[in-house]
Amino acid sequence: MSATLVPGPIAHERTGPLPIVDELRAQFGDAVRAVQATCDGVPTLWVTKERARDIVRHLKYETRSPYRMLYDLTAIDERNRTHRRGQPAGDFTVIYHLLSFDRNTDIRIKVALDDGDLALPSITSVWPSANWYEREVWDLFGIAFEGHPDLRRILLPPAWVGHPLRKDYPARATEFEVYSLPEDKEEAEQEALRFHPEAWGMRRAHGATDFMFLNLGPNHPSVHGVFRIVLQLDGEEIVDAVPDIGYHHRAAEKMGERQSWHTFIPYTDRIDYLSGVMNNFPYVLAVEQVAGIDVPDRAKVIRIMMAELFRIASHLVFLGTFAQDLGAMSPVFFTFNDRERVFGIVEVVCGGRMHPSWFRIGGVAQDLPEGWAPLVREFLAYFPPRLDEYEKLTFRNRIFRQRTRGVGAYTADEAIDWGATGPGLRACGVDWDFRKKRPYGGYEQFEFDIPLAQNGDCYDRCVLRIEEMRQSARIVGQCLERMPPGHYKSDHALTTPPRKERTMHDIETLIDHFLGVSWGPVIPSGESFVGIEASKGNNGYYLVSDGGTMPYRVRIRTPSFPHLQMIPLMSRGLSVADLIAILGSIDFVMADVDR
Repeated sequence: MSATLVPGPIAHERTGPLPIVDELRAQFGDAVRAVQATCDGVPTLWVTKERARDIVRHLKYETRSPYRMLYDLTAIDERNRTHRRGQPAGDFTVIYHLLSFDRNTDIRIKVALDDGDLALPSITSVWPSANWYEREVWDLFGIAFEGHPDLRRILLPPAWVGHPLRKDYPARATEFEVYSLPEDKEEAEQEALRFHPEAWGMRRAHGATDFMFLNLGPNHPSVHGVFRIVLQLDGEEIVDAVPDIGYHHRAAEKMGERQSWHTFIPYTDRIDYLSGVMNNFPYVLAVEQVAGIDVPDRAKVIRIMMAELFRIASHLVFLGTFAQDLGAMSPVFFTFNDRERVFGIVEVVCGGRMHPSWFRIGGVAQDLPEGWAPLVREFLAYFPPRLDEYEKLTFRNRIFRQRTRGVGAYTADEAIDWGATGPGLRACGVDWDFRKKRPYGGYEQFEFDIPLAQNGDCYDRCVLRIEEMRQSARIVGQCLERMPPGHYKSDHALTTPPRKERTMHDIETLIDHFLGVSWGPVIPSGESFVGIEASKGNNGYYLVSDGGTMPYRVRIRTPSFPHLQMIPLMSRGLSVADLIAILGSIDFVMADVDR
């Protein structure tokens, strides 16, 4: 195997001659309109729309220790918001979230827009990954990006009317008229779905060659969900591959803005539905940051143990299905059997399996049950030797190596430009794991190594996940041996619901329980982002509270969304069979892409 284990020390910000805020003010003057304080401490600057592209370009190319990754790009409809003291007036806000590996810090650039002038210059010339993000903002908010190469809907059908993340767009089905599909409307929508190569940036022919166009998906086992790729082929060679997403879009962010802070937790489970409570993790951390809630040590360790068990469960699904995509039938039966062993522990602890929705604001739903420790200890004795068998079954298989080595490779610079995180980033030699670089939720107290590889191909992306399962088992073992005493949930007044023993003690606490669960806690106004090292990369929640019982804005930054943008980069010049290997190696689920 080509992976190496490199201990990942925590990096610290390296400041240049000027702090970044002072540097931008000196460079761009009045174009920097205001500096906003946020709960997460990320430097947040409001800039003019005319200089926004110049400022983000400066941050990527010209500042010392640059912000090389466009981590996220999203928007907020501000028209119904009341708590905006110190922020420039505007009906909508576009947000650029940038990440610097050298500094180990982020910066947030905000641009205020008026409803009558919803347009900004595109930054696709600065970051190729901005393509899908800008299309998403156009699709859901109606904000245009001038100079974008292909500004059309991305998550909603082409004939859709309206922009759903606007506050004046209905949030519930009961707010719409009764659905009907007259014949003329059906024909118009079918025609809108007709494939025209030119509209997708493809040519029908080149010289004496007529290209063939092939639909892979949107319903095909090898695309791992409802996902479509339109292939432009010259024989078996891929000339171009255009991903088409949105078939699994369920308006998760819109739902988050009409659920109470507490009742949205089960929805998070359904984002990366293979990672269970790991989806709860960034959401509750972000709420706790806004609310100022400290989580007890015991709850921290319980959370980490369950998150790492779900990392193992998710990686087992990846390994089995990846091998199956390449024609090996045996591994998927073995890996799913071992996943059932993990789910056996999860069910005993949480009462649920795939979607236990078990984390709570301030801790977890209940304490560990009697008998949990022997189950975990038995699994930890069984699992590492099992991983050795998987290595023999896959990496020593000549066909597996031939199908994966050198296939779908990209460089570290390309990975950063396209927003890759997690194993997809570490597979090309970038030593970056948020558990090490920015420890959250108590990870700083655990010892584990960060697997790295160098080639950035399908083989290395698979190797890394095998090694990551070893490290996850190592972390779970430390949780088992070091589980601290104490409470499983904070006593903070905004913790929802209160601990059961307190709920049944007096009527006042029972009333708090009722109000907290039915109406939801009143979270102070503020903004916060927390991202974690999820199984497929960095998963984060950007939450805006307007001082109410529901979030004002819920932004879900998922790893799979930028990863699928890289498919054309990885597949051009290869064969259709290579594309199947590439798709499996990415390790994505469409709910994580479409939300």
